[in-house]
This record gives sequence, structure tokens and C-alpha cells, in this order.
Amino acid sequence: MIKKALFMALALAALLPVQAFSQEQQERRYTMYGVMFYNLENLFDTINNNGQYDKEFSPQGARQWNGTKYWQKQHNMAYAISQMEVNGSPANGPVIIGVSEIENITVLEDLVRQPEIKDRHYRIVHHDSPDRRGVDVGLLYNPRFFKVLNVTNQRVNKYLPDYPEFRSRDQLCVTGMLAGEKVSVLVNHWPSRLGGEEQSSYLREAAGRMARETIDSLLRDDPNQGIIFMGDLNDDPQNKSCSEALGAKREIKDCPGDGTCFNPWWNILNKGIGTLGYKGNWNLFDQIIFTDYFLKHYDSKDKPTLTFSRAEVLNRKFLRSSEGDRQGYPLRTFSSGIFLNGYSDHFPTMIYLVKEVK
Repeated sequence: MIKKALFMALALAALLPVQAFSQEQQERRYTMYGVMFYNLENLFDTINNNGQYDKEFSPQGARQWNGTKYWQKQHNMAYAISQMEVNGSPANGPVIIGVSEIENITVLEDLVRQPEIKDRHYRIVHHDSPDRRGVDVGLLYNPRFFKVLNVTNQRVNKYLPDYPEFRSRDQLCVTGMLAGEKVSVLVNHWPSRLGGEEQSSYLREAAGRMARETIDSLLRDDPNQGIIFMGDLNDDPQNKSCSEALGAKREIKDCPGDGTCFNPWWNILNKGIGTLGYKGNWNLFDQIIFTDYFLKHYDSKDKPTLTFSRAEVLNRKFLRSSEGDRQGYPLRTFSSGIFLNGYSDHFPTMIYLVKEVK
């Protein structure tokens, strides 16, 4: 009995430092910041400004796209954004939202004025792209937490010398201050798989090289910044455009701290979780990738920095179709020409960045 009692006492003593450290950890305070991407699936106004490419989304077009449908779509998208809460954040929802498949700045102005998200006071960064369908990318941000410093745009046909007439969405690059740290956000919508995945891969590989060169240029200008790359890439993490042209790594251990990009969605897709699906197969085109700046906890002066916490496909129940052969897939706006009054054919994605409050 004496030996047993002595053993228990020693064991308890050994546990005390661990318990004290755990308690200290619990007493630390952290702030969480959500960074989100969402393909808004053809958020067009009702005015035909683009001839045959825009007629589909007008009252005279095949979809009979009128004011009633437009404002219902706006309500649905705002409601979806409003439901993406970020626990531990001083903001009511994500502080940065990259968006794609939006026609112009007007549809974004209408979106941020919707009652569901009006109190967040999102501001807009937008640029008109040369895309034939007239769709662009954009950025919404909460000015309380993100301060814009600079905006630039890059055109992918620069990286297609044999196809100079190619027209697609430009890459939007917004540099600003997030939680006291310099962060650049690249918003993309890469060329589609029209004509076949393999046959069109070279277009997305060119977009990946463009993104990588943009990241390298930003780091040469200021190596002490974090870079977040997001978009509907029309490719999965393992495809050449992401894994080779952009060079985004699957594992944290392969990111040595030299500006290498980490792609958290690779392992998520391998678990069978995606952002859009077809006939039982999931793809994860909607990715948020970032440099290894966000994989460290402290800088050289032992100050806490923004650190990657986790990534999530926001496949909320209300965003999913509940019946038919598309059960479980995103509840889209139209299906086979029929207005479903849904949301988008893509689920949104979010990464969570955490910073210790000292």
C-alpha cells in the first residue's frame, strides 16, 4: 500500500506542470478572422448590356430573368453570407469575402445593401474584366478590420503568347492591413474546362503561373507580408495548375518559410468533401491557398502573428438540395432551365486565421 501511495504521489506531481501549462494556455485570449470565397453563380442584373452573351439574363431571355428573380437571388446570397458565423471574431462574420461570377459593381452594391448583411458595412473592390460573358471577380471587406492600401489587376493572356486574343477574368490583387499585418489577397476565376479537362488544362496552368509570378513579385516588394490566393479555379488541388504551376503544397512540412503556398483543400477533398458535384463525384474548385507566412505563430521579435487555424467547406444544410438526383449537392438558382430559387451551384469556403491578443 505504501509503494502504491508513493507511486500515485509521484504521478500526480508529474502531471502538475502539464496542468499548469494547460491552464495558462486557456487563459490566453485569441481573436479569429474569417476569410471566405464564394462563387455567386451568375449574379447578373436584368439589363442586356452585352448582346447575345447577356440576353440569357434579361426578361426577354430564356431564363426570363426579371426583377422578382433578381431580388430573390440577392436576398438568398445575402442570407447565405449572413449565416457564415466566425466564433471568437470581433466581426459579425467573415472580414474578407472574395466573389466570382458577378456581372458588375452594381450587383455588388445591391448585395451589400441587403438587410441580412447591411449592418456589416462591407465595402467593395471591383474591376471590369474582358470576359466574353461579362462576369468578373470582386472583393467585399469589412473596413473595421481590413484597410485597403493598393489594388492591381493582371490579365492571363500575357501568359498565353500563342493565344493573345483569349479573354477571361482578370486576377484582382488587393493589398491591405488585417489585424495590424500586411496582407495581399488575390481573387481569381480561372478558365473553364470547356472543350474537356485535359484539352483546356494549359489555360489554367497559365493562370497558375500568373498567380505564382504575382506572389513572387509581391514578396520581392515586401517579404514581410502574408499572401492569400482564392478563387474558383475550375481545377482540383492535385491538378497541374495548382500543384505545379502555382506550386501549392499538400502538407505543411513541405512549406519551409520561403513564400511557398500551402493548400489545405487537398486533404479535405481526399475525405470526399467538395464544393460542387456531379453523378456521385465531388470536385473542390473553390480554394483558398496561402503562403507559409500564416504557418508561423510569432515573428522574429516574438510578437504574435496571424496564424492559419483551419479550413472549411461551408456546406450548410440550407445550401444543399434535399431531393432528386442532386440531393446533397449545392441548391443552385436554376436546373434544366427551371428557377429553383436556390443559392449557387458551388458551396462557399472559408479559412480561419487566429491571432493571440497580448
